Amino acid sequence: MIEDNNDRIVSSGLNSDSNEKIFDQTLRPQDLENFVGQEKIKQNLQIFMQAAKQRNEPIEHVLLYGPPGLGKTTLAHIIAGEMGSNMRVTTGPAIEKSGDLAAILTNLEEGDVLFIDEIHRLNRIVEEVLYSAMEDFVLDIIIGKGPSAKTLRIDLPRFTLIGATTKISKLSSPLRDRFGNTYHLEFYTHEDIDKIVNRSAGILNVNFTEPCSIEVARRARRTPRIANRLLKRIRDFAEVKNQGQITRAIVDQTLEMLCIDQHGLDDVDRKILLTIIEKFGGGPVGLNTISAATSEEMDAIEDVFEPYLLQLGFLNRTNRGRIVTEDAYRHLGITRPSQ
Repeated sequence: MIEDNNDRIVSSGLNSDSNEKIFDQTLRPQDLENFVGQEKIKQNLQIFMQAAKQRNEPIEHVLLYGPPGLGKTTLAHIIAGEMGSNMRVTTGPAIEKSGDLAAILTNLEEGDVLFIDEIHRLNRIVEEVLYSAMEDFVLDIIIGKGPSAKTLRIDLPRFTLIGATTKISKLSSPLRDRFGNTYHLEFYTHEDIDKIVNRSAGILNVNFTEPCSIEVARRARRTPRIANRLLKRIRDFAEVKNQGQITRAIVDQTLEMLCIDQHGLDDVDRKILLTIIEKFGGGPVGLNTISAATSEEMDAIEDVFEPYLLQLGFLNRTNRGRIVTEDAYRHLGITRPSQ
């Protein structure tokens, strides 16, 4: 399975650098009031959490899905904080055996929140253990093998499971149906990204003018994590080149140095478009052919690079293959040949 290429500046995934993770946590809002964007989700969560508090119950299980970098983990922490609950964090790949999950569940206390990131990568056998735990708050354990095997049922405290996934289609229907609240996080508007950039600049004590924040928001691929990463790079550039003063010229120079254009495309995005244009006449061309011509893995093209190009309207999917659009030709400054 191919995950987002986190070495790219415009990657929406977290890279393995510990400083990146600390930086991400520093800028993370702690409550719904300071969480910018996703207004419908926030309104629904406020109602459901208030109702649960009035009944003195944990909130129903929550499933958050959408592209990486949009705030699924942040929302999970906010839900736990607003409910006054302890939060246990793990990931789907980390739970290898049903015994691992049993150990986690039996250590939960009443009202705790269990957050499972990348829940679509849970082992199917492990996933089945979750069914009774989510529905009836019990854990069924089989002791022994063969005819002498016995089933032991352990009562669990009432807890809230929050699952996050970038690929909801990979979740089985039985697991998906056991979540009481399912929310799809959408890409942010440029206005919301601008607010996020200004909020982050305030936390980092960065002097930012409005034209600068608007330009960062325009190139951040409508993703908060990318916007914050660009802000960090601009701050570093300004400290070295301009005594820490951030101007529009500094912003432009930084983004030019990072090879990020006005639409947030980087070298890999442009290489894919140019390959289709220059070698295959703009398409249609098959995904495996694009992969061979660009030396990028086919799954990476489909899951990492292509979605944003489709969102911009620079690429079209057809039954015959991928086609570069008129807008992409115009953006790249190339005259489209007559068909």
